[in-house]
Amino acid sequence: MIYQSISNRQISQLLNEIANLLEVQGANPHRIRAYRRAAGTVLQREGLLSDIVARGDGVALESIPGIGEGLSRTIEEYVKTGKSQLLQRLMGEVTPEEVFEQVPGIGPELAQRIVVELGLRTLEDLEQAAHDGRLKQVGGFGKKRVEAIQTSLAGMLSGYARRSAMRAIPAESRPVFRPALDLLLAVDSAYRQKAEAGELKKIAPKRFNPKNETWLPIYHIDMDEWAFTALFSNTARAHQLHKTNDWVVIFYEKDGREDQATVVTETSGPLVGKRVVRGREEECKRFYESHLGKYFPVVSLTRVPTQL
Repeated sequence: MIYQSISNRQISQLLNEIANLLEVQGANPHRIRAYRRAAGTVLQREGLLSDIVARGDGVALESIPGIGEGLSRTIEEYVKTGKSQLLQRLMGEVTPEEVFEQVPGIGPELAQRIVVELGLRTLEDLEQAAHDGRLKQVGGFGKKRVEAIQTSLAGMLSGYARRSAMRAIPAESRPVFRPALDLLLAVDSAYRQKAEAGELKKIAPKRFNPKNETWLPIYHIDMDEWAFTALFSNTARAHQLHKTNDWVVIFYEKDGREDQATVVTETSGPLVGKRVVRGREEECKRFYESHLGKYFPVVSLTRVPTQL
């Protein structure tokens, strides 16, 4: 659904709020300035940006000076859903379940099934699962519901048919969008060490935090043209398994595209005790073998809550 009542001032306020949080949390100054410049640009424009989004004219949105692909995606999401996952993440409020509940036809119970049974975390992941048959294997997702979700996601994600074109490419031929393994492990190691040393800003997540305690460390760093944000997992599953001081979610962004990875301490098998990127276990095994298992040790963390 398009929220055409959203004004340029509201969009500008959103971008400024993101910039403020990035600044408080120690993000790259260039990234902070980009959001502030965009906020000023949006505020000074005469025509409504929400009208551009409603027309599906992503090229026009991206061509606005200081906007570009990444910021245009943030604006488009806000106009279409009334929310910003980036803002929610910086405030410690977003979970994968809440992301999926934005899609018409997916309530809390179905969202939880998607996360638990398929391990999905982003709308892009969900879109792929809806087209490759995995979503149909989850209880409650019949043919009509899956087709409706495909249609909804096409509108939510494909402002100018980028992903439609991508789906036409065989999965094995699609360009891989993810940082090198050693980068993710380095970010994970730095985050845990800085969190242990008390060097990071902390936020008070809404979920599983009845006392509204400021306990969740958040870390921003730019490496090799990637922008990373790392924080401990605050999902229901992490709390249930007492892994809120072990599972690290790393969001990464480059050239306007964004995705995420989760790094955990392996509890069984040949990699037991090692930090492993979920979904890249075989690559991790080769990595540790080539480095004699000396890099990125487990850091002992004790200052964050581990129970509901």
